[in-house]
Amino acid sequence: MESMGNLRRTHYSTALNQTSVGQQVTVAGYVAKVRDLGAVVFCDVRDTKGVIQLNFGTDCDDATLEKAKILRTEFVIMAQGEVVLREKSNPNIPTGMIEIKVSELRILSKSETTPFEIKDDINVKDELRLKYRYLDLRRSKMNEGLVVRHKIVREVRNYFDENDFIEIETPVLMKSTPEGARDYVVPSRVQPGKFFALPQSPQLYKQLLMLSGYDRYIQIARCFRDEDLRADRQPEFTQIDVEMAYVDEIDVQTMNEGLVKRVFKNILGVDVQTPFPRMKYSEAMDRFGVDKPDTRFGLELVDITQAVKNTDFVVFKSAIEGGGSVRCINAKGLADKLTRKEIDKLTEVVKTYGAKGLAYTRLTADNETSSFEKFLTAEEISAVRALAQAEKGDVILVVASDNMDVVYASLGALRLDIAKKFNLYDPKQFNFLWVTDFPLFEYDEEEHRLVAKHHPFTMPKEEDIQYLETDPARCHAKAYDMILNGVELGGGSIRITNPELQQKMFKTLGFTEERIQESFGFLVEAYRYGAPPHGGMAYGLDRLCMLMAGKDSIRDVIAFPKVQNSGELMSGCPDFIEQKQLDELYISSTVEE
Repeated sequence: MESMGNLRRTHYSTALNQTSVGQQVTVAGYVAKVRDLGAVVFCDVRDTKGVIQLNFGTDCDDATLEKAKILRTEFVIMAQGEVVLREKSNPNIPTGMIEIKVSELRILSKSETTPFEIKDDINVKDELRLKYRYLDLRRSKMNEGLVVRHKIVREVRNYFDENDFIEIETPVLMKSTPEGARDYVVPSRVQPGKFFALPQSPQLYKQLLMLSGYDRYIQIARCFRDEDLRADRQPEFTQIDVEMAYVDEIDVQTMNEGLVKRVFKNILGVDVQTPFPRMKYSEAMDRFGVDKPDTRFGLELVDITQAVKNTDFVVFKSAIEGGGSVRCINAKGLADKLTRKEIDKLTEVVKTYGAKGLAYTRLTADNETSSFEKFLTAEEISAVRALAQAEKGDVILVVASDNMDVVYASLGALRLDIAKKFNLYDPKQFNFLWVTDFPLFEYDEEEHRLVAKHHPFTMPKEEDIQYLETDPARCHAKAYDMILNGVELGGGSIRITNPELQQKMFKTLGFTEERIQESFGFLVEAYRYGAPPHGGMAYGLDRLCMLMAGKDSIRDVIAFPKVQNSGELMSGCPDFIEQKQLDELYISSTVEE
């Protein structure tokens, strides 16, 4: 291996084109491909911008040609030479019209055979890619995701700076507070038996900054939640965290619409139309079964409960008598594609969300088949089909349950599954939406009590404050979520600034005075010294990057992500630590290595 000597890179690969012909340049990177033709060696060198061909030909001295013959993929090299036109161009790459006729070559580092090829169209298990993440990141598709992430963060900072926001860092070691996901905790060595928590969000601190007189706050904040993973969730993630004083919901939403409009225009060249449509939570659930609806396609839920309210069909009857409902979606025009076998697969989808089964009617051009219409009267069949706007070529898919959450969740998931399977939407389309007027509370089945739907500092709608102590389920929040193509990009709310109202909120959540002081005493006291009306929101930066980069998982826009068990395959963390470290932290472990 050699040193760089007096060579220094002058250009990235894609900075060179036909106008560069005749220039003496130096490039550097990894060997992507070698073609040894005997008297001449061609080599593609790859950097973070792309690839360019090197030509070690008849004009190359013998020593340099021999050195080129030992090149292998993933060797790290620098090469100096003249830019010339290629005899045979390659239209598949930006530099396909030119090559570099090499006069000097330095082999800076050699590589063993890699566990998988460093190219985009590989077919290897994710576990192998993540174990050798530093190799995976050399692929251009992975590079693209991280570059998009960088550009988004740059635009975010510039936008908020131009709108008088101040970027302020908040603590990473903080107090553990209730009413959230499970905390990651950090033991204190100097205060035995006490623990810090890693922030699930900077929520309390950014509210305190509003009380500190900072009207507009922004932070690209690292956050941590000890929860089960999925495609768009990681135990450590990044938020675009925003808070504003002297605002209402529309002010916050308008400011953040402006950010999205700028980011999409400057990075993707996409003109996002503002203001975004707004939809109340109740409407989103009734029409789409979820509070983050994908509006790029139809397949909306239809309530057919009234049409079958007098039926003797036990499946529908028991659901209605139990306080639930009977609802359907019309898979319009899919009767030929949704065969009985396909419907059986869809039945398994809804069962994972608690549904006991999936009833159906297929209206093909030749005949009609149904799993439930034989139990209905002619009038009921006609009423169901009319409500579903069913006609020849359609399939009616029905879920009945005495639990409304099951009805919504199963049909909400069903419409997504059908749309994806049969390509019912344009993947390059971006449909934004605000979902508003969320319930202030939800019932926690595990704790058997009401918990805050958003967080305990969310302001109720003015007209609902009167019900806070007497009928809390009737209360709605000044909360809002930004939705893009069925993904929650971010959410926020207007905050409670009245100490008496905050006490009522805590009381409704079942907090004792002692617990309030223990968990939130510092915030409660701060509100005694004057608090401007304020609100904000936080985006999942990883999710935004995933959607803008066209990726299927946020792991593709995170340099070193975690896997399903919250571990990192490359470094092997989490791992056991030495007994000495445990002793210093006054911790004993009953788990053996």
